[in-house]
Amino acid sequence: MSLFPVARLTHARCWLLSSLVAVAVSPVFAATDPLVQPRTVIVDHSLAKAPVDAQILAARRYGTFWTTGDEALARAALAPDFKDSTLPPGRPQGITGPIAASKTMHAAIPDIQCEVEQMMVVGDRVIAHLRFTGHFTGQFKGVQGTGQTIDFIATDIYRVVEGRIAENWHLEDNLTLLQQLGMVK
Repeated sequence: MSLFPVARLTHARCWLLSSLVAVAVSPVFAATDPLVQPRTVIVDHSLAKAPVDAQILAARRYGTFWTTGDEALARAALAPDFKDSTLPPGRPQGITGPIAASKTMHAAIPDIQCEVEQMMVVGDRVIAHLRFTGHFTGQFKGVQGTGQTIDFIATDIYRVVEGRIAENWHLEDNLTLLQQLGMVK
């Protein structure tokens, strides 16, 4: 069911809706830029350029952190008081949580890559549709990988304050991941 039935939209409502809807733009990043490059970036065109650029930079640093495991990128992307609002059981709150999770993932999938399929910037939020790929050649929870291909998705919603991710809500396709790791059928 559509949130805005077409028959009920007046011209004024159409204009208002179109002014609120994000405008797709092609990412314009240098080929030599070492940070992950989103395939598609969608930005609410009513936002000022400088805050949008800072939000995109924080999200790109965080995506690159998942590929490299570089703690300096995590610390540059995340606010000192970073909060994981969908904290998995056993993961520490704050910056140490993603760093620990990254170490676990890199131990299991040393060649892990985080690609940003889509990135949307609306208000103080960045929504990132991520794809993780690699090969399970390490260990995960006592299971030794045999080189199986890993390919799963995640969606993150970041609240960005002063150019750093202050809060994150995330949902990973853990069932697919665990199936690919050979831990569930």
